[in-house]
Amino acid sequence: MAKVNEVKISVEMGKTKIVPGLVQAALDEGNTAKELLQAMVDSMSVVGDKFSAGEIYVPEMLLAAKAMAKGVEVLKPHLTGDASASLGTCVIGTVAGDLHDIGKNLVGMMIESAGFDMVDLGVDVPASKWVEAIKENGNVTLVACSGLLTTTMPALKEAVQTIKESGLTGFKIIVGGAPVTQAYANEIGADGYAGDAGSAAIKAKELVNV
Repeated sequence: MAKVNEVKISVEMGKTKIVPGLVQAALDEGNTAKELLQAMVDSMSVVGDKFSAGEIYVPEMLLAAKAMAKGVEVLKPHLTGDASASLGTCVIGTVAGDLHDIGKNLVGMMIESAGFDMVDLGVDVPASKWVEAIKENGNVTLVACSGLLTTTMPALKEAVQTIKESGLTGFKIIVGGAPVTQAYANEIGADGYAGDAGSAAIKAKELVNV
């Protein structure tokens, strides 16, 4: 189990160069790919908490997410055929009228690290485009809508309602962004809310595994 702890600490510290070797060593030690994936997700939860508390900043968080992505690459061959390993496809984007993408990109990296295939629609995404993307991509289990401006909160509401009214099923909708709260997420009918990238990955897994 010692190697698992090394993996956790190295991901948390964003040591992208040594994580792949440590993950391989942990596999050789007899740890399962699923255990290692969970360990790295746990590390990112710690990173998310530190980010929320202002103890670390975006660069450190990006490094940790990249370190995890490198570790996941090593695990991928060992996860194929394990239904629980792939959590489906997540469609992510920033809503119409909003051109911010740093938060969205962070969340995308975190959700991908948790085991999702990502479809990134970019920024300024009209409500209809979300629906098209869900139809075009197979096995969509999660839709992540980001809104960073108070002025685009109505667009977030429109996106969620348009997706809900499309008649499409089989996925959950998670929302987030600086002005968004749990209360607002409830009000507009979203299935989940995350205040930062770390908690987004955890909430994404919770929503899809329910």
